[in-house]
This record gives sequence, structure tokens and C-alpha cells, in this order.
Amino acid sequence: MTERPEEFNADKLHITAFSRRSLTGKLLNIIVFLFCLLYLSPVYIVLVNSFKNRAELYEDILAPPETLSFKYYANAMERMNFPSALGNSFIVTVFSILFITILASMCAWMLARSAKRLSRIIFMILVATMLIPFQTLMMPLMQEMSGIKRLLGLPMVDTLGALIYMNTGFGASLAVFLYHGFIKTIPRSLEEAAIIDGCNTFRVFWRIVFPMLKPVTVTVMVLDVIWIWNDYLLPSLVLTSKANRTIPLSTASFFGEFTIQWNMAMAGLMLTIIPVIVFYIFSQKYIIKGVAAGAVK
Repeated sequence: MTERPEEFNADKLHITAFSRRSLTGKLLNIIVFLFCLLYLSPVYIVLVNSFKNRAELYEDILAPPETLSFKYYANAMERMNFPSALGNSFIVTVFSILFITILASMCAWMLARSAKRLSRIIFMILVATMLIPFQTLMMPLMQEMSGIKRLLGLPMVDTLGALIYMNTGFGASLAVFLYHGFIKTIPRSLEEAAIIDGCNTFRVFWRIVFPMLKPVTVTVMVLDVIWIWNDYLLPSLVLTSKANRTIPLSTASFFGEFTIQWNMAMAGLMLTIIPVIVFYIFSQKYIIKGVAAGAVK
């Protein structure tokens, strides 16, 4: 039997369309890859220049270093007082994340489960605060913190506790927004069944609800770790003594008024971003899942 011309043409058109889609997909992959290289180019520049001396750095910033020497990293760690700065950043980040996740999750649960109009108003106010730039708040904030210190004697300036307190407040709105949307996906019947079995409100949340919030909790942690660890503006306003400096504040010491030690500054910047990159690599699988679940609802 001979194949009919109509069937032959249909198969040929199908193969042609498939080839075009395959070619289009490859071109899109190449474009995405090039954009990724462009996006990561600053990291490459910082990395290669952290091993160069000043002469090599000014000769060609894109060329790889002639020799791999870690002496600039050692000098940068000494200049930054890296162990102290790393410890301060670790304390501020960990305790800020701890308070944000605990307080924001409880707040979002109560707002999501309450049918009162006041709860919706409070939630909308929290969401609206995300639109306010920090630059418009920093001077009134510091005036208020100084006033609290004078009136109540609480150390609200130049202490890690004060910075943790402010980070908790500024990070609450986004965390409540994400938690609120995710909690909407949890059936009320689970909580009602726990109450029938004798659980009080405290146990319902911590035994039933909070364990189910793991994806969005990791998402909140990742987003806030990146923000708090790399934050410079708020710590520069709150922390004034060298002993309390975080890593971004210590890195700023390489940028003087008249001279900039670029090679040591690059080494300091790499020391700053490495912990965040490691944390992000191990937690990235939860980001899309948590954001999608919290934002779509």
C-alpha cells in the first residue's frame, strides 16, 4: 500500500512544527543562560579581584589573578575584626528571625481565623506598611528610640538588642502577609478536631498549625536572613561602637574618604556574602513553594 499524500504532508508539517519548537526552546535557554551570566558578573568581578594586588586590579578588572593568594583575606579579616563582626551578625540575624517567625505566625493565625472586621483592618494596615520606604522613617525612629532611652532608661541605641527589636518590627509585615495566605489553605476542621480532643488554643497552634507552616516558615527565614545579614542602613544608625559592628559595617571601613582599598574591600565583601550564599543553597527549594502558597490565596 502506498501512503496517501495527505497523511505524508500532515506528518511532515508535524515534524516541522516540532523542530521549530525545539529550536525556539534552545534559543530561549541560551538567552536565559546569557542573562544569568550577566546577572552573576558582579560576583565574578568581586571574586577575581579579591586575590589581586593593586597593580593587577587597576590593569584589568576582568582578568583572573596571576597567583591565588589569600593574604588579602587574612588582612581583611584582621581589619574587619571578623570574628567579632561575624558573631554580632549571627546574633542579630538568628534572634531577629526567631522573633519574627514566632510573633508573625501567631499574629497571622489569629487574623486569618477571625471573621471580625477589625482583623481585616489590622491585616490591611500591616500589608500597607510594606509600601513605606525606610528612608522616610529612619530619622523619626531614632528620635523616638532616643526619647525612650531618656524616659524609661532602656538601652535603645548602640545595643544588639535594640537592633533585634527594630528588625522584628520591620520584618513583621511581610512575614504576616505570607503566613496569612498560607494559613488560609489549612482546613479549619483539623483545628476543630484538636479542640474536640481537648487541646487548648496554645496547643492547637503549636501542635497542629505551626508544624504545617514549614514551607512558608523557611521562605520567611530565607528572605529575612538575606535582608538582615546584608543590611547596612539600620545598623549604621543604631550601632555606634566598634565592638557592636556587624559585618556590613565592618566592610565599610575599607571605603575611606580619600582612598579605597579595593582588593581588601573585595575580600571583605566575599566574606560577607559567602554565609548567605551557603544558607540560600540549602534552603532554596522551599522559596518558590512557600511564596506561591502564601501569595496566591
